[in-house]
Amino acid sequence: MANQSQLGFQDAASPIMEELLYFHDHALMAVLLISTLVLYIITTMLTTKLTNTNATDAQEIEMVWTILPAIILIAIALPSLRILYLMDEISDPHLTIKAIGHQWYWSYEYTNYENLTFDSYMIPTQDLLPGQFRLLEVDNRMVIPMESPIRVLISADDVLHSWAIPSMGIKTDAIPGRLNQTSFIASRPGSYYGQCSEICGANHSFMPIVVEATLLSCFQDWSLSMLET
Repeated sequence: MANQSQLGFQDAASPIMEELLYFHDHALMAVLLISTLVLYIITTMLTTKLTNTNATDAQEIEMVWTILPAIILIAIALPSLRILYLMDEISDPHLTIKAIGHQWYWSYEYTNYENLTFDSYMIPTQDLLPGQFRLLEVDNRMVIPMESPIRVLISADDVLHSWAIPSMGIKTDAIPGRLNQTSFIASRPGSYYGQCSEICGANHSFMPIVVEATLLSCFQDWSLSMLET
């Protein structure tokens, strides 16, 4: 959950998000070093009184400012490609859930269970209980077992939506007539909040997403109770 006036990312709740945080720090360090070097060169050029008429035809300098950026780009591109492949890899999920975007709510279908489907609406401000978050809490959360590979099939019923949970590093478009998929593993129990990240109409800001990760035994009890109702 994000804090007030927070500037950085949320704490990672999945292995993919941990990799994204590491890559962010790696890329930010490269940007810092490049900015420092460029600022030093500019400062030196503005303050020195020395001149060199041969600087316009220096092959060594041209080789350095060509090879060095290429090395930096490779050092950034390789970890980025690795994470992209990790995000696309889906192998033997323990549970598959279909999330369908509507104007303006989400519906969930647990494909491993028959008749386990429900709609998830935002709780109005006047109905919130103490401790619940305004504009983020829903009446029916998507409950999953922790430390289990979860596959989510994402689509939309009317217009473009986007199913996103920042703390898990998930953002997948929900497109009418098309089925996208993503996967994640919740590293620890808790409630993780997200929102539709594609402008989908007047109430775009009022269709939040809440994923609740629990122990496997608690998830089984919840699924049985949902099937009985």
